[in-house]
Amino acid sequence: MSRMRTGRRVASALAVLVIAWAGPLAATPAGAAWSPAASSAADGAPAPRAAKVPVGEPRGKVVSRITLSIREEPTSRSAYLGGLRPGTVIPLFCKVRGENVDGNTLWYLLGDARPGYVAARYVENQSPVPFCRR
Repeated sequence: MSRMRTGRRVASALAVLVIAWAGPLAATPAGAAWSPAASSAADGAPAPRAAKVPVGEPRGKVVSRITLSIREEPTSRSAYLGGLRPGTVIPLFCKVRGENVDGNTLWYLLGDARPGYVAARYVENQSPVPFCRR
C-alpha cells in the first residue's frame, strides 16, 4: 500500500473519531449523566455511530470485513437501525442471548445514544461485558 493511501486512511479515521467524540458530548447537558437511552439526535438527524466511550464502560471493536448491522432486536430479522464500519470502537451496555450467528448466540446492546443490538460474533471485546438485567 502506498504512503499516500495510508496517510489518507489515517486522516479519515482521525476525522471520524473527532466528529464522533464531539457528537455525544454536545448532546448531553452539562452535569447530566450519559445514558444509552438518551437521544443525541434531537433534530431528527442520525446519531454518530462511533461514540466517545465513557471511562469504565465496556467497549468492543468491530472486526467484521464489511459494515456491521445494528438491529432493533438480537436477531438479523429485526429492523435495521444503521451500521458500524470495521475497526470502529463502540461502547457496549450489556449482552443477551439471541439468534445464532456463525456459532455465537451472544448479541451486544450498544451503550451509545442510539441503542440497538450487534452480533457479538463480529465484535472483539476490549473489556468484560455484563449480561443485561431483565
